[in-house]
Amino acid sequence: MKIEALLVDLDGTLLDTVGDFVAALTPLAAELGAPAPSEALVRRLIGRGGAQLLRDLLAHWGLTVQDFEALRERYECHYRAVNGQRARLFEGVVVGLEGLRALGLRLACVTNKPQANAQALLERFQLAAYFELLVGGAQGLRAKPAPDSLLQACAGLGLPPARCLMVGDSANDAAAARAAGCAGVVLLRHGYNHGEPIEAVPAEAHLDGLDQLPAWLSDRAFLCPAAGS
Repeated sequence: MKIEALLVDLDGTLLDTVGDFVAALTPLAAELGAPAPSEALVRRLIGRGGAQLLRDLLAHWGLTVQDFEALRERYECHYRAVNGQRARLFEGVVVGLEGLRALGLRLACVTNKPQANAQALLERFQLAAYFELLVGGAQGLRAKPAPDSLLQACAGLGLPPARCLMVGDSANDAAAARAAGCAGVVLLRHGYNHGEPIEAVPAEAHLDGLDQLPAWLSDRAFLCPAAGS
């Protein structure tokens, strides 16, 4: 496996954003007459895109709505209002990104979060400059675990998927990497993964934080000459 670029997930990988989700969903629950979702519940459900999150919550509450798209629009409005306010940067992220950049690797952020929200988060936490490309959720792109966003990122980088390694925190990231034909996937333990042990998901490595990734890559001589090996 020789790689030139990393495709890096956002929620659960770079940032803990559960607080933002809870803050956006709480007023929506009140509108529906449902109980406010707990952080533990939201942590289990996030990771498959906003539409699937709402469907899973409706199922949890035992509710149906006549106009799902209107509900989704209200949720997205609530989310935009709180985006980043309760999020926090995982320990070791900046050290890890600096180390990856020092290795000469190209970086793209690939997330199910809507493009504008993802861009605002990266800027808020001063991470945008590390990434050559951001591919967020958009019309016509299926959310991970579908490979669409990863394939778009590879095309934007001008690289075949086999020269790109996915870095994420869930089975969705691993499935998307496999479907896209990426070189492999590295999973971080501090993410969400729908309440299931991340070690149960096959991956090239399971690491405690992004700061461990540069040394792990260097030790295995995975880098192409173009990436500074």
